[in-house]
Formats: sequence, structure tokens, C-alpha cells
Amino acid sequence: MELIYKKADITDIELLTTTRIEVLRAANNLSNEIDMTEVENQSYEYYKRALTDGSHTAYLVFDGAIFVGAGGVSYFQVMPTYHNPSGCKAYIMNMYTKPEYRRKGIANNTLKLLVEDARSRGIDAISLEATRMGRPLYEKFGFVKMNDEMEYPC
Repeated sequence: MELIYKKADITDIELLTTTRIEVLRAANNLSNEIDMTEVENQSYEYYKRALTDGSHTAYLVFDGAIFVGAGGVSYFQVMPTYHNPSGCKAYIMNMYTKPEYRRKGIANNTLKLLVEDARSRGIDAISLEATRMGRPLYEKFGFVKMNDEMEYPC
């Protein structure tokens, strides 16, 4: 196994978009019959904008020339608070490793690169939404469950 971790750029937009759909299908148990055209189109536009303006960092992982995994972090601004005077936040997303490459440290190494990227930008709190399968990795890395966050389904 010859793993290569590549920081994605605009030339990787097709692979990032395809991977995003693969991640969403896996995380939500969606069959290939479910139409994801709109999500795919919006994801493509998101990557086009966010990779250009720097509001998203993604890493792609290859075993030689074979794509085996990915992960990303989105950056956004909220109003400053006492605990976050800059208002800058980061959100880890799109963590994925092909099934045959799991349990080899790929997700952990990808997560480390994403956290380092966020820290280099002065971010001191990073959030994410964990699947049942991903939760042990994030807990081992040091992520803790949030108790106060809520969501209103519109």
C-alpha cells in the first residue's frame, strides 16, 4: 500500500463531487435508485466556490493511482462570542474511506490533516456530525459530544 494524501484543488472538483454523493448514499443508506442530481449539482457549485475562496479544505487519499478516501473541512463566520471572539468556526465533513481500506489509519490521518489546517487558521473549536461508525474515531481523536446544540427542522 502506497498512500498519498493530496490537498484538493479546483482540478479535483469532479472526484470531490462524486465522492460527496458516495458519502451521502453510505451515511443515509440510500440506494442508487434515489435521484441525487440536485445534490450533485449543488455540491459541484459549492466546491467550485469554496475551493476558490478558501472556505473549504479537502484531502483526497490514493493508494498509488487508486482513490481510497477523502475528508473535508468547511470554514464559516458567526457573530463573535465570549468563547469565540473571532466568530470563526470549522465543520468537518465528507469523511470517507473505501470499505476495503478501512481500519488502516486513513481516516485518522485525514482527520489530523484537517484539524491542522483549521488550527493554522486560528480556529480553536471544530465541530462535526458523526455517524455511528465514525463516532469511535472522533472520540479517540478527542472530539466530545455537544450537549447544548439544537436544530429546528424547517
